[in-house]
Amino acid sequence: MKNSFAILGLAATLLALPALAEKADHDKPMNIDADKLRYDDLNQQSVFTGHVLLTKGTIVIRGEQLSVRQDPDGSQHALVTAAPNALAFFRQKREALDEFIEGEGETITYDGAADTVTFTRRAQMRRFRGTQLADQISGAVIVYENLSDIFRVDGNNSVLGSDSKVVNSGGRVHAMLTPKPAASAASAAP
Repeated sequence: MKNSFAILGLAATLLALPALAEKADHDKPMNIDADKLRYDDLNQQSVFTGHVLLTKGTIVIRGEQLSVRQDPDGSQHALVTAAPNALAFFRQKREALDEFIEGEGETITYDGAADTVTFTRRAQMRRFRGTQLADQISGAVIVYENLSDIFRVDGNNSVLGSDSKVVNSGGRVHAMLTPKPAASAASAAP
């Protein structure tokens, strides 16, 4: 019973997500569905496997495996891994805007200390204004810095493959960026 409370407490507090993202998400309960859970109390780590779905307010994370841990200093870290030949998924509403950031990659890493989300291998990131796709970026690695709302994309970054060998993506960055609509056009829309 003691371990049940520890698991629930860990799951509820481990993934404090982006500051410029929807602030209300911080206070929302974390709900995780998966086929299996392995909890390591000594290392403060939970590993969820099999069709993982995490929701926390406007946050949605999907993947084959989700590993969540907390450092002794209180920083939370998460690693989402996709199933073979698939991509892991992350989506979150931006604060005070009708915009969402979503992204995919073979792995997605959240670093609570730096407040960044990193999409790795076949990385894609999109911004939606309402339901309209506004911007789309792809590359080998995308690092999204939530505090500054800055992202970096590397098309040729050498990354560690699933077999632990360094793989050069050999690709380039591709971006589709749309201008922000004028205030008068946005207010005139129904």
